[in-house]
Amino acid sequence: MLFADRTAAGRQLAGEVSRLSLAEPVVLGLPRGGVPVAAEVARVLGAPLDVIVVRKLGVPFQPEVAFGAIGEGGVRLISAATVRAAGLEERDCARVEEAERAELQRSLTHYRHGRERIALTGRTVVIVDDGIATGSTASVACEVAREHGAAQVVLAVPVAAPQALEQLRRVADKVVCLSVPRHFFAVGQWYEDFSQVEDDEVAALLAPAPRARPASPAQASGQGPTQTGEVAVDAGGTALPGLLTVPEDAAGVVVFAHGSGSSRLSPRNRHVAEVLNRAGLATLLFDLLTPSEARDRANVFDMPLLALRLTQTTSWLRARVPLRICYFGASTGAAAALTAAAEPRSDIAAIVSRGGRPDLAVSRLEAVRAPTLLIVGGADDQVLDLNRQAAARLRCEHQIGVVPGATHLFEEPGALDAVADAAQDWFVRHLPHLGTAPRRSNENRQT
Repeated sequence: MLFADRTAAGRQLAGEVSRLSLAEPVVLGLPRGGVPVAAEVARVLGAPLDVIVVRKLGVPFQPEVAFGAIGEGGVRLISAATVRAAGLEERDCARVEEAERAELQRSLTHYRHGRERIALTGRTVVIVDDGIATGSTASVACEVAREHGAAQVVLAVPVAAPQALEQLRRVADKVVCLSVPRHFFAVGQWYEDFSQVEDDEVAALLAPAPRARPASPAQASGQGPTQTGEVAVDAGGTALPGLLTVPEDAAGVVVFAHGSGSSRLSPRNRHVAEVLNRAGLATLLFDLLTPSEARDRANVFDMPLLALRLTQTTSWLRARVPLRICYFGASTGAAAALTAAAEPRSDIAAIVSRGGRPDLAVSRLEAVRAPTLLIVGGADDQVLDLNRQAAARLRCEHQIGVVPGATHLFEEPGALDAVADAAQDWFVRHLPHLGTAPRRSNENRQT
């Protein structure tokens, strides 16, 4: 069995897990690759999703040999026999554990952003990974879940090596596995797309729904349901995954051009997109590069390539969604958006840049005709200076919006909400039946 990607594998796995009729399960993904799979299982089961992070404790002079493992909440599993056989002193074990505990905490902080872990006491816990080669990490995860009070532990994976699966049946109450190939060399060989999962993607999948906002004028006028679905964008013959959300009676569609090393799963851009959806705007989040292209760092800064992809995607979208198109660009994606909008036939209604690098599109700035808002953090001095220099070259209606005290990623409390609100206002202002006549200004420090 060959899986298209982790999401597709998760959907298939969810179908099998749902047959177990588990009562109030909790789904835990093993970072990082197991979390996209677990997200689909949790969605189908209607169960809460969390991570289970474990760190193996390796013998200092032979790290591949584990003398124990740790989990969050102070869980500690030690093999006294291995400690004796390796001749380890208490201080040796303590040094290793201290380093691994710090790494465990770093991961949890990044993934959960301060949220508490889901309590497992008395619950059925479904531990999910994208595949199992040796089973050592999954085995420890099962033990850690029991230490946290799990009443039943179910291990669910799309694919596993036969010998590993036999061992895991001894530590899990139930094991669900879709494929057990006889000739197993690596998990990745059973996926068409086995690109690396980044920490930001894990955090995005775990993030709770954004807080509710007051209804916008578009919503108050009686807008109906929103349609959301995964799409395959045809960018000049290159298939790019995307997420298209179209509220009923949408006034326009905003295409997101992501920044260096980011993707359609960026938690920051997804947050902005959800705010725009509630304001009656459709959104398309898509990957500018294929997984293999993204592995070549030079492509991330290839403005002609990125702008071409954005132009091709715009043409694809126009054939399917008859709405005025706007661009929202972040970091290097902002340069791609400005470059694409400078094309004579682009016909872009408005552009918003978040922490953008318009200097990378300097030769095309004077040709941009779409009204452009450049949003920058007030504490992001270098990028703010670059945006001011770029604004001096723009001949279109433009404005610089400065979020006081914000740094490049707008991680400060309220900073990303300020970005979303400013973007919503800019797009609404420049779309015909939502906005009013555009006003020309240069810089606003009250974003």
